[in-house]
This record gives sequence, structure tokens and C-alpha cells, in this order.
Amino acid sequence: MKTKIILAILLVFTVIGSAKKKQVKEVFSQENYGVNNTGTIITIQFEKGKEHNHPLFAIWLADEKGNFIQTLYVSESIGKGVFKRASRKTGQWKSGEIQRPAALPYWSHTRGIKNEFGTYTPTPAQPEVDAYTGATPQESFVLNSKTEKPLNGKYKIMLEVNQSWDWNEYWYNDLHPTDKEFKTSSQPALVYSVDIDTDNLKQEYKMKPIGHSHYSGEDGSLNDDLSTLTTALKIAKKITVRIQ
Repeated sequence: MKTKIILAILLVFTVIGSAKKKQVKEVFSQENYGVNNTGTIITIQFEKGKEHNHPLFAIWLADEKGNFIQTLYVSESIGKGVFKRASRKTGQWKSGEIQRPAALPYWSHTRGIKNEFGTYTPTPAQPEVDAYTGATPQESFVLNSKTEKPLNGKYKIMLEVNQSWDWNEYWYNDLHPTDKEFKTSSQPALVYSVDIDTDNLKQEYKMKPIGHSHYSGEDGSLNDDLSTLTTALKIAKKITVRIQ
């Protein structure tokens, strides 16, 4: 009788465990970018962390020295220069054109395309191409992006993430009181990277944070001191890359 009870309990825990695993798997949505290209498919799996709350992303391909090659994905609001909540003059939020240079400055400066205002963020007049822009996933996600040309050699896959209103004791609202752009980024954007070599491919690569961008997007610098970042480091729980 005791044995039957123990087996029944084990069965219940197995079913619950399987259900949890299935539930976790189902929250991943799959998006595809650059599908008409003839290059290599790069799959990025982003598992959200406990501090994930409507962040903005840019993912791109660089050469082994970090020189920009192409965008793989960027949040549509940044890639198009149009935000759903750009203005509240009427008493309620309205969409509209707006520049957010502090959001993803390392990507925008590395991309190196100046807009009509002399800055580096995309605008409605000079947007990022449609093939690489999309709505920001609100859950964990899997992204498949095809490069413009087949990969051959050594590269870097880069990811930048930023979350508004993500203040902490080091990056607080009045730290730079006269800098309006700083107030849109809170903790500076966090940059992740991983090196790949097509002559020695691994089954999977894990992206790691390598630094943070300029706090107001004034330039394309990368600061490798992450000691002042707290919750920003928990936006992502795990980011992995596969090369097909």
C-alpha cells in the first residue's frame, strides 16, 4: 500500500513538472527577419529575466573587431523613429515621431548612418529597413534572422537592451538634472556579445554582457564597468545563439 502511495505522489510531481516545462516552452514566440536573404540563419533565443518590463532591443552582426556589418533585428519604435507614446499634450498618450538617442546608442552609433538632424537614430524619413524591424516581444522569444551574405570567418553577434524607468541607487532621476535624454534611459543600455568562427562552429553560444552604453546616447562609447548596473542585468535571464 505504501509503495502505491509513493508511486502515485511521484506520478503527480512528474505530471506537474512536465506541465511546467511545457508552459515555459510555450511562452517563446518565433519571429523571422531577413527571410529573403541568401545568407546564414542566426537563431537567438532570449529568455526573459525577473526584471524584464517592456525593454527595447537591437541585435546586429559585426566583424571580429566589432565593426558593424548589418542589423539582424531592432525594436520597431527605434527602427522607425515612431513611438506609440510620444506625446501626452492632449491629456492622453498619442503616437508620433520622436528621437530617443539614449535608448540604443551603441547600436545606432556603430551602425553609423546619420539622419537628417545629424544624429544617428533612425527617423521616419530614414528608417531601418522593414526586413529587420518588428514589435518588441513582451515575453521570452526565439528570433531567426538571415544574414545578407553567407558567413565565412570570425564574427561577433551583438545585442543591446534598454528599459525606461529602470532607476537604481547609482542611476537616479536627478543624477544629470539638465540632461533630458538621460531621463529616458535610466540605467544605461546594456550590451551583450559573443564571438563565432564558422570554421569551428559550436552547437550553441551563450551571450554575455560586455559593457554599457553612454547614459544619454551622446556618443557610441562602451563602458566595461558594470558595477553600477543592477536590475538591468536581470532583464535577460539567458541569451543563446545558434548558427545554422
